[in-house]
Amino acid sequence: MVADKNIPILVQNDPWLAPYQKQISDRIKRFDERYAEIVQQFGSLRDYAGAHHELGLNYDAGQKGWWYREWAPAATSLGLVGDFNDWDDNAHQLKRNEAGYWELFIPEAQLSSGQKFKVRVASATGTQDRIPAYANYATQNPDTHDFSAEIYQPEAAFQWADADFKVGDKCDNLYIYECHVGMAQETQGVGTYREFADKILPRIAKGGYNAIQVMAVQEHPYYGSFGYHVSNFFASSSRFGTPDDLRYMVDKAHQLDIMVIMDLVHSHAVKNTAEGLNEFDGSDHQYFHAGGKGMHSAWDSKLFDYGKEEVLRFLLSNVRYWMEEFHIDGFRYDGVTSMLYYHHGDHVSFDHYDKYFDQLDWDVVMYFQLATTLAKQLNPESVIIAEDMSGLPGLCRPVAEGGLGFDYRLAMGIPDYWIKLLKHKSDEDWDINEMWGTLTNRRGGEKTIAYAESHDQALVGDKTLAFWLMDKEMYYHMHQDSNHVVIDRGIALHKMIRLFTLALGGEGYLNFIGNEFGHPEWVDFPREGNDWSYQHARRQWSLADHPDLKYQYLLAFDQHMIQLAAANKVVSALPAKQLNMDHDNHVIVFERNNLVFVFNFHPQHSIPDYRFKVDHPGKYTIISNSDRADFGGFNRVDDEMSYPAVTLFGEYFLSLYVPSRTCIVLKRKQVD
Repeated sequence: MVADKNIPILVQNDPWLAPYQKQISDRIKRFDERYAEIVQQFGSLRDYAGAHHELGLNYDAGQKGWWYREWAPAATSLGLVGDFNDWDDNAHQLKRNEAGYWELFIPEAQLSSGQKFKVRVASATGTQDRIPAYANYATQNPDTHDFSAEIYQPEAAFQWADADFKVGDKCDNLYIYECHVGMAQETQGVGTYREFADKILPRIAKGGYNAIQVMAVQEHPYYGSFGYHVSNFFASSSRFGTPDDLRYMVDKAHQLDIMVIMDLVHSHAVKNTAEGLNEFDGSDHQYFHAGGKGMHSAWDSKLFDYGKEEVLRFLLSNVRYWMEEFHIDGFRYDGVTSMLYYHHGDHVSFDHYDKYFDQLDWDVVMYFQLATTLAKQLNPESVIIAEDMSGLPGLCRPVAEGGLGFDYRLAMGIPDYWIKLLKHKSDEDWDINEMWGTLTNRRGGEKTIAYAESHDQALVGDKTLAFWLMDKEMYYHMHQDSNHVVIDRGIALHKMIRLFTLALGGEGYLNFIGNEFGHPEWVDFPREGNDWSYQHARRQWSLADHPDLKYQYLLAFDQHMIQLAAANKVVSALPAKQLNMDHDNHVIVFERNNLVFVFNFHPQHSIPDYRFKVDHPGKYTIISNSDRADFGGFNRVDDEMSYPAVTLFGEYFLSLYVPSRTCIVLKRKQVD
């Protein structure tokens, strides 16, 4: 049967979308028309996304000086002030054109690297010194704590050493290490890009992870916001070092064959006027929607007007900027659900397809289509991930099919499920069918990043999985010589939950920094409520490195798990096939990419001669066993044994000893 070319592929692949065919067709048509307009006017989408070369402070080698340009249509005057003119705005007044763009040329002799500057904006609402919208470096005064833009022009350009780095098959075999540079060191304080590159990246590489997802890169005034209240979108956070320090970190990651995914915040902006974009030209609707529509009440932040040309160019230029200037390999888009719908997903259950279309913001759809298209044009191997909890059909399908062009979405329901299970059900009441259903519930043909926990679960007010499992006993019984049933249970389930999530939950996997070894405490940035302490804004690597502590077992298992999964391309394979579900014994057996995974979640039942069907004949050997002593287990399984598939009634069966709270992975070695 020949498919109707007038029906979008997205609808062809999902008949339930047939009632929404027109909306999806219109989505494709609107993009094609908009893209054609951009190419006709600017020559290419890349050139359209080049506003950062026009606006802000840019050096002109031909004219031997600096152009400063700003878009501020509601302003009445703009003056550049700074160290170079004793903060006198009369010395460097900008001229305005009819479109609301202001400009000024400054000879190179008047400006030098390291000088601080702002733009003094006068409007009907008053006069205020602002950080330029396209500032690429902003530093904080240690005494007054206010931010200023700073000219950053090193004597020599940064020399990249990553020419040979290729993303390659990492796109489809993705193991992500989510991290925060500032809290990555064990010492109490703010870590730097270079410290992270030299001390932490080797740990990540040793663990087998092939990507880092870096939080809080864009400048933000409040450290405790985790980087999600951005003020300066083109400035890498100066808390952690200079722009070249960030380049050094990215370059070092590439040399270790690790791709760099940046946590990109285009979902909202800080409402501050001293640092951010809010009321930049004196109006409330320059970059953001006017009035209440421009405020996110739950986040106390400002919402972009994605339908405005200047805002669209600002955000798309930001995508290009990070990829070209810092060699970023991809983005994890924050708050995608909030962006997509007028109701921001607040208190909405997406239990009917109507809810994916009734409140959908078409301007945001267009932005995402252009952004993902741009990223792929700049780097066809780039990886774009959506933090979306709605499950919008087509989010992770190509634009030409009616999709939005993302590569992956985060499986946000999985960590919520694990927390709910640990919080509200005893081990005996775990429902294996519910577990299977939750971990496999995702749209076919759209890739998902599975994770047992991320930074969301580590924040103060919640608990990490390790803390849910072991709580205060971690403070007293993590020494090798201390035996405690709570710790034994916690270590066993911590390993099982992570492997179960990786093997079953998606087409990629993510871990938050330190959680691989069961970091014992929450994340809490310095704030008034904790006396501005860094005690919980760090990672205690010494716990995992200490030879007498049990954290080493969780770390060893995580390294083994990631390396085994990567070598066998588990997450890039087709979804798992269920082989056996045993409710009474809490045993789940499934196959993925020729590996057989056996999970016994029962707290007591260790089953000798446990028999289950497999699809293929041959000998099977154990390649992973969470009960190994070096993983904190009890050595109840002999890894040296091989298990031949026995033929019974024309079907193939394996029989092996399956201890309680243990996961075993077998691989078929030969066919009889």
